[in-house]
Amino acid sequence: MNIKNLLLLSAVLFGSAFPVSAYEHEWENPMVFERGKEQAHAWFKTSHTKLLNGKWRFHYADDIKDAPTDFYRPGFDDSKWAQIPVPSNWELLGFGAPLYVNITYPWSPNPPYIDIPDPVGTYRTSFTVPSQWKGREVMLHFGSITGYARVWVNGTEVGMTKCSKTPAEFDVTKLVHLDGRANQMAVQVYRWHDGSYMEDQDFWRITGIERDVYLQAYSPVSVWDYNITATPVDNYRNGQLETDVTIRNFSGKSVSDKVLVQLRDASGKLLLNETKPFKVDGKEATIHVSKKLNKVNLWSGEKPYLYQMSMILGGDTVHQQVGFREVKIENARLLVNGKMVYIKGVNRHEHNDSLGHVQSHEIMMDNLRRLRELNINAVRSSHYPNSPEWLDLCDKYGIYVVDEANIETHGMGSCVYFTDTVPHPAYRTEWAPAHRDRIHRMFYRDRNHPSIIGWSMGNECGNGQVFHEQYRWLKANDKTRFVQFEQAWEEENTDIVCHMYPNWGRVLAYAKSGKQRPFIMCEYAHAQGNSNGNLQNYWDLIKKSPNLQGGFIWDFQDQGIRRTINENTDHRTYWMYNGEMGSYVWPVEMNSGCDGVLASDMSYKPQALEVKKVYQDIIFPGFDWKKGELTVRNEYQFSTLADYDFHWVLSKEGKEVAAGDFRLKTLPQQASKVRIKMPSLKESDEYTLQVYAYTRTASDLLPAHYDVAKEQFLHEGKLEENANLQTQGDVKVETQKNNIVLTVGNVKAEINKQSGALTNYALDRVSVLHNRTTLEPYFWRAPNDNDYGNKMPQKSNVWRSAQTNRYVSKCQVGEPTEEGVLITFDMVLSDLKQPYHLSYLFRKDGSIDVKASMDTKGKKLPELPRFGMRMTLPKGFENVSYYGRGPWENYSDRKTSQFLGIYHTTVTDMYYPYIFPQQTGNHCDVRWAEITSPQSGITLRFQAENQMDFSALHFADEDLDMGLEKKMMHQKDMHPRQETYVILDGAQRGVGGDNSWGEPPHKEYRLFDGEYSLHYRLTLKSIDLK
Repeated sequence: MNIKNLLLLSAVLFGSAFPVSAYEHEWENPMVFERGKEQAHAWFKTSHTKLLNGKWRFHYADDIKDAPTDFYRPGFDDSKWAQIPVPSNWELLGFGAPLYVNITYPWSPNPPYIDIPDPVGTYRTSFTVPSQWKGREVMLHFGSITGYARVWVNGTEVGMTKCSKTPAEFDVTKLVHLDGRANQMAVQVYRWHDGSYMEDQDFWRITGIERDVYLQAYSPVSVWDYNITATPVDNYRNGQLETDVTIRNFSGKSVSDKVLVQLRDASGKLLLNETKPFKVDGKEATIHVSKKLNKVNLWSGEKPYLYQMSMILGGDTVHQQVGFREVKIENARLLVNGKMVYIKGVNRHEHNDSLGHVQSHEIMMDNLRRLRELNINAVRSSHYPNSPEWLDLCDKYGIYVVDEANIETHGMGSCVYFTDTVPHPAYRTEWAPAHRDRIHRMFYRDRNHPSIIGWSMGNECGNGQVFHEQYRWLKANDKTRFVQFEQAWEEENTDIVCHMYPNWGRVLAYAKSGKQRPFIMCEYAHAQGNSNGNLQNYWDLIKKSPNLQGGFIWDFQDQGIRRTINENTDHRTYWMYNGEMGSYVWPVEMNSGCDGVLASDMSYKPQALEVKKVYQDIIFPGFDWKKGELTVRNEYQFSTLADYDFHWVLSKEGKEVAAGDFRLKTLPQQASKVRIKMPSLKESDEYTLQVYAYTRTASDLLPAHYDVAKEQFLHEGKLEENANLQTQGDVKVETQKNNIVLTVGNVKAEINKQSGALTNYALDRVSVLHNRTTLEPYFWRAPNDNDYGNKMPQKSNVWRSAQTNRYVSKCQVGEPTEEGVLITFDMVLSDLKQPYHLSYLFRKDGSIDVKASMDTKGKKLPELPRFGMRMTLPKGFENVSYYGRGPWENYSDRKTSQFLGIYHTTVTDMYYPYIFPQQTGNHCDVRWAEITSPQSGITLRFQAENQMDFSALHFADEDLDMGLEKKMMHQKDMHPRQETYVILDGAQRGVGGDNSWGEPPHKEYRLFDGEYSLHYRLTLKSIDLK
């Protein structure tokens, strides 16, 4: 038995932590998670700060044994080393391989040991310290280092850190030169260590110094920490301010002095100006300031009013934003300032498609703009404390934050899906201090931010006693926030029931349960690929339930990495999700991590618009067509509608016939009635009314005239017939051995008697069917991520090629009538023994009415992906117009954001390039569609009898179909064809989205046994090429 297993067995048998000395290596010792680090405290910068970011010297080694050992010596020659920007993640700069892993560890799980080669990055840089800092205490601050990091200054080791995502600060006062001489700093980082077991998040495992590095000088007696509590009182009219300021004494002497505490409002008006004397004999002293303020402005996500506190001591000033707000749980509701606020949230990783985990002000502002554009009001900092600047910006712009500790040990087991707690770090006493440290460092750094409304103790990390203990600790130390812990499920150590991806039945059951903890899903609506179906269903239920209050979509942004195919020969850009850049040696996670509502470059994915629509706070519950009366409801809690402009458009069959504007001052949680002055309507016609709410003025995050809310109402009616073509005479029918040939005027059609397929449809001898292709039945679709997750490709595989193995049991050619000639086929899909009926009415104007139907009732057949037909058009058919839902693609369970209208686009633009190729480009409720070839001068029109789904792409479905299981495919592997592939559906399965590993779409969006039909008309038209 080797020493590692012997040590683990000893701990199991004797139930106690073994001594620090029992571990051979510090990087495999969970009891030593830091050395020389300052204790956690509030994050702030003084005027005595020097940024050390920039180009540093860098050496990379594939394993510890190959790493340099004497690099920290001041005279070490690093001139032949590479240069690397700091902050950065070294794998994205060509040093080692980036790795994306979800759940599983890339090594054999045996905490705290690592049994694979451990890459090492070694940094060196030089810096000077301002001479005026003499007499001050100099701290070296790393915002975050991912890896086991040791730090040296001028040849002396100052400390070690293993915990990423919170600061590592070291006192280097006695080590630095203050006389203008250069100081040498070295940092060596091991990629893997015992702390890596606790950082098993679903994200890129990339390494290095990834946040700012700077020096900060403090006075000998200085403000070091503070705890500000700003609470509304007197029915939210006034505010109670309680402030504890911790004074740090670096002098080693007894000191008496005074600290000045000031508070100003947003206009700069001084509201508090209190001088507090103190005496500090040892290391620290704390002073307390208490003040009641009248008529305070409250902080909320809608109105994030901030005061500015200044703490002045010894010529140094520390600033902190202050927001008066109350967060509490009452009667199964989470309340902010006494009002129930729905959590319309999203999970957010710190990710950039070029920089990895490195954030900048510009990146964060872009993130905030997207949040505001999509009506997202809350962020869960999954799964670690985010940059302090991000929290400052959330304070400023009004984003509710759940701050999460950097703890995830998913690979060792996530409650309730494992039973062996013996090796699990959450249940082992020797790991408890490291857990506490991560929670405490988050808490002390971030506790002064009003945007943080709740703490999360971690994610998918077990629920050992340390989490029960830390729940009590957080509750004792912070009365102003809730604590949530998804691993608790419904145990006592969570204030919020925050399940991730509860199935629909569980959500319904909780809504009916009468339970008194709010149900706010920490993760739901998994956005991987073509997803986020069912979202409106969730929110319909949430809004009518007494204890459901929202959740955080997983997640915000696809975590793809931008790449160029070939720098010399192919400059096309694509986004890599896994399996390249060397990561093929690691466990394959396919496109895990590509599950954002935004693409990797922060552009919208189609589902982003559905999120925006479902999350909107101005809603339009109804429109009375007879009275012309519109209901507008303000679902904001703290804002009236006085700052918005409203616009309405009345359309008849997609064409505008009237429009108007109005304004409202509707109070929060109230509704208003608006009379729309419409022209008289013809009761039998189809009309739509579109209503929009726009921002009136620009802000930092939204431009003026940005639509924050919208709705469409449908007045159903019969569509007017498209202008009929001239009757060209009687239809001529020629029955050949294999074909039925029909002609009228300059239009010709051919139908195969053995297959029932339309094999030719031509105008002036120019066919719109690509060479040897047909109009054929079609029942399959290229699977999306959710389909693969719920095994649709395997379960429904018989439908993949059901159309190819069919036979005609009966063919009948009718006699010519006033309408034309009717040809009917009774067929059988041989693989399923399923009857199928198809008919063509070849009309005297050259159009063809196509009717397909199938009755599967009582057959117990596999679920049907779609009931449709498809055809391939030749090169040149590019321009598209349609009357249906758009402009973005949409599906039966994800279409509320896409309005009925007439849209003009191209086949090229109808394709959305999901990072992993899959089903794309569909449009629902299409009344008619036209595809035109400017080269041939022909337009092919599809006119639905009622409505249909429609897509037209330069990709065959087979191009997008990876088969029974996923394959490693990227958009760079997709090559558009010259032909145009058209699919028309009478019904299609929803995309789903409850999760991407098992849950199907909701029942109403699935195609089980039943009656299915598709009726439409094909028409050929000439266009003027002049």
